[in-house]
Amino acid sequence: MSARCIMVLGTTSGAGKSWLATALCRYYANQGLRVAPFKAQNMSNNARVVAAAGDGFGEIGSAQYFQALAARAAPDVRMNPLLLKPEADTRSQVVLLGQAHAGLSAMPWRGRSLEVWPQIAAALDELRAENDVVVIEGAGSPAEINLHESDVVNMRVARHANARCLLVTDIDRGGAFAHLYGTWALLPEDEQRLIRGFVLNKFRGDAALLAPAPQWLRERTGVPVVATIPMQWNHGLPEEDGVFDDRPHGAPGAVHTRVSVIAYPRISNLDEFQPLKNIAGVRLNWARSPADVEGADWIVLPGSKATASDMAWLRAQGLDAAITAHAAAGRRVLGICGGLQMLGEAMIDTVGVDGNAAGLGLLPLVTSFEAGKTVRLADVRFGELHGVWRQLEGVPVRGYEIHHGQTAQHPAMAASGDLARVVIPGIAWQNGAGNVLGLYLHGMFEDARVLRALFGEQALTLDAVFERMAHGVGQWFDPASLALE
Repeated sequence: MSARCIMVLGTTSGAGKSWLATALCRYYANQGLRVAPFKAQNMSNNARVVAAAGDGFGEIGSAQYFQALAARAAPDVRMNPLLLKPEADTRSQVVLLGQAHAGLSAMPWRGRSLEVWPQIAAALDELRAENDVVVIEGAGSPAEINLHESDVVNMRVARHANARCLLVTDIDRGGAFAHLYGTWALLPEDEQRLIRGFVLNKFRGDAALLAPAPQWLRERTGVPVVATIPMQWNHGLPEEDGVFDDRPHGAPGAVHTRVSVIAYPRISNLDEFQPLKNIAGVRLNWARSPADVEGADWIVLPGSKATASDMAWLRAQGLDAAITAHAAAGRRVLGICGGLQMLGEAMIDTVGVDGNAAGLGLLPLVTSFEAGKTVRLADVRFGELHGVWRQLEGVPVRGYEIHHGQTAQHPAMAASGDLARVVIPGIAWQNGAGNVLGLYLHGMFEDARVLRALFGEQALTLDAVFERMAHGVGQWFDPASLALE
């Protein structure tokens, strides 16, 4: 028997599709149902490593990874069969069923749909056959009529699954009722019939003031407003699609640690910093200028999908000098993946993957880019550490690697006696002074053992976040709208 399918569509990007789909995954899982998430195509540089066919590993979008955890299901490449990782404004790396695909990456956007739809449909059908419920997330808006003929992620998926569709809009931005009505009106009649409920998200104020708009919408569309979701500040779910709030983040309490994460244009895997936002006394801000890192206790250089380009941007902003001065003062600097590569002396690209660039020179390392990509889970232990990072010495950590670069000691600097301390072979290095640490491992802040070592406490767990979200669904929705026929 095929699973029943509920689909979350949005009037715009950032309307709250990923958040609501995650909440619904836990809501249905709490009913004792076998639940799987699905998003046919995701465009994001936030990716996770999951098990793939055989003994290999593959990539899926972070949102579907977290939705799988909310559903109490093992994350699977079929849950996000097509992942587009932007490398420039007009170019993305295409990942199909977990694996980078050079041929598809070179194809025009519209021509690609004919090639990928059979694999997308097969992945969805397999998940439907194995589960009671599949919670499907759309992308952008289903009313992007210029892309309707080549659609593989919105209404084509809804029709294929005969899904009950919820259309969510961000009422905090204004124009919510126009967005809902206009999106519905631009759909063909057979697709309009699949829209079973409108959802107002991020509402602040008195719900009584919404009248008579919901009734007006129902009279003209036949679709009821089935939920009004209050604004969820600091909800605890990692950010999605590179959309993040520029306000300083942190749990309540006196501030003891200020963390500045460099927000270069092609930042990737920014979702891994959510646990830092959930720790009392930690304040996190996204830094784009030297002024943004003033007074920081830590500077973090995160992952990047275009390391050489982002290194050039960093220099253009004057952040290179600010980071160097921060390190010279003995304060903590952490580089993760692309950030590790930037901390070294040089990045060398002879295969056309990323480009050549000089690094910040804070670690005596050199990175060479390779055509093949390292994609794997890692279960390792921090080795000997010195200086301010010494709390991590001997701490086990579980995370993941996604990188084209291969990093090693700079040979000429080694000959002169300038050596990086190897913390985890092939994964992590430290400078002599002990305040600069670079590693290829993503996800270290999601490991409770690391948080206890660094902060002496545990952040709000993801499972607690999922439960809170599911409880909200039970409060805010008309129960009939979530019934599975």
